[in-house]
Amino acid sequence: MTGFVFNTAASVVCEPGAVQKLDELTLKTIGKRVFLVSDKGLMKAGLVEPVITQLEAAGIDVTLFDDVVADPPEAIVLHAAELAKAADVDSVIGLGGGSSLDVAKLVALLVGGGEQLADIYGVGMAKGKRLPLILIPTTAGTGSEVTPISIITTGEAEKKGVVSPSLLPDVALLDADLTVGLPPHVTAATGIDAMVHAIEAYTSTSANNNPVSKVLAQEALRLLGANIEKAVNTPLDKEARSNMLLGSMLAGQAFANSPVAAVHALAYPIGGIFHVPHGVSNALVLPHVMRFNLPTCAQAYAELAPLVFPELAEIPTDNRGDVFADRLAELSKVLGVETTLREVGIGEQDVVKLASEAMKQTRLLVNNPREVDEDSALKIYQQAL
Repeated sequence: MTGFVFNTAASVVCEPGAVQKLDELTLKTIGKRVFLVSDKGLMKAGLVEPVITQLEAAGIDVTLFDDVVADPPEAIVLHAAELAKAADVDSVIGLGGGSSLDVAKLVALLVGGGEQLADIYGVGMAKGKRLPLILIPTTAGTGSEVTPISIITTGEAEKKGVVSPSLLPDVALLDADLTVGLPPHVTAATGIDAMVHAIEAYTSTSANNNPVSKVLAQEALRLLGANIEKAVNTPLDKEARSNMLLGSMLAGQAFANSPVAAVHALAYPIGGIFHVPHGVSNALVLPHVMRFNLPTCAQAYAELAPLVFPELAEIPTDNRGDVFADRLAELSKVLGVETTLREVGIGEQDVVKLASEAMKQTRLLVNNPREVDEDSALKIYQQAL
């Protein structure tokens, strides 16, 4: 076994209703002035106001920033950081999906360490301290609450990442009650996203791919595979919701240390250019990237397949990876997630640009078990049409 490093959140709280004890669980961490990062959708859903009320009742001053949007651009991060500095906050709480959590991470880092955002893109570029940070996911998909990664949109469409252990929170608080109101399509797409995290972490060629990440990826796939249809079709099933949230977090811990690869690299331009939700973007290219990877990944896929679809244990190992890719595509369709690029408004005239943009994701492509050049990326996109 080669050496590796495994980092995760300092503390994980996983309990339905845990957010109702937020002040009790985090009072020693967050100080007296909190910057709360969320979005307008959660405000309308009534999930933010109870948190504010609870914190204020504990004598904590709350500055709310609810302007986060999907695929957040640099301008939103910078504006949020300016407001947090002006309010002289002691800590940051992120409440929402991956976009809100990613913005919260960067605000805590920019305010606490004084670095410039333009200087910290990439792996290990952020060196400064951050403010105390609490992350509370409201979707079971990104795993952002336990990853040292924040992804934002730069320019018109390109996505860049800040990757640093400094982004890991003091507390990741998982409360399945917060996911009960998710629409079925969001539940499905974010669930597929979490599966992609586990699959890519397990097969990553990163030098830091390690036994801990592999075990976490396996357990994540068991939980996600057994519960995703229940969570979509029976949205009030709290056990299924809890299992999805836990599976998403485990997948997040896995890929935080054994980074993702070509599925994400090819998904990012779809989201950046065409504003397709990240989970859907991943689902669109997942089976096609898996088939591309089969020459180097068949054994790994054969090991993972029965974790999601137990009946595939009966399929011969040599064929199991190909069947696994087919079944994941079928799962997306059954759950109502788009399965072709044309369904999201992407045509033959667009895939050349997508392939070109995907080549910019060198941080991810280097982890893929089979080398992806621009021509092979183009062929994958064409197969996904």
